Amino acid sequence: MDNRPHPFADLIDLAVAADGKGGSVATLVAEQKHMNPHGVVHGAVVYALADTGMGAALYPMLQAGQACVTIEIKISYFRPVAGGDIHCASQIDNKGRSIAHMTSRIEQGGKLVALATGSFAILAAPPGKA
Repeated sequence: MDNRPHPFADLIDLAVAADGKGGSVATLVAEQKHMNPHGVVHGAVVYALADTGMGAALYPMLQAGQACVTIEIKISYFRPVAGGDIHCASQIDNKGRSIAHMTSRIEQGGKLVALATGSFAILAAPPGKA
């Protein structure tokens, strides 16, 4: 990802790194603070891995003065996560001038936890944010 601060990722202890070629890896060690009332990782935490990972994959592929924002993400959850390391690999499937489509695979211990697809708008960065 670029070197700008990411307050939300910091809040949930999510680490993310882009490969500069349209892919990224996001990781998180699920702890008690990430759990829902049923004692498993909240679905929003898994979603955050995908959303943040997709953005991280796309940002290095943008031109100077551009930014991206999530249009939509569809996520399918396959199994609960009780805690521990969660790994999300994201990649750009298609990047046009104004929209990019991406896929994220969220895994724990080599098992698929969730699969997400998303579309991001590519637009001019807000003034002072490029």
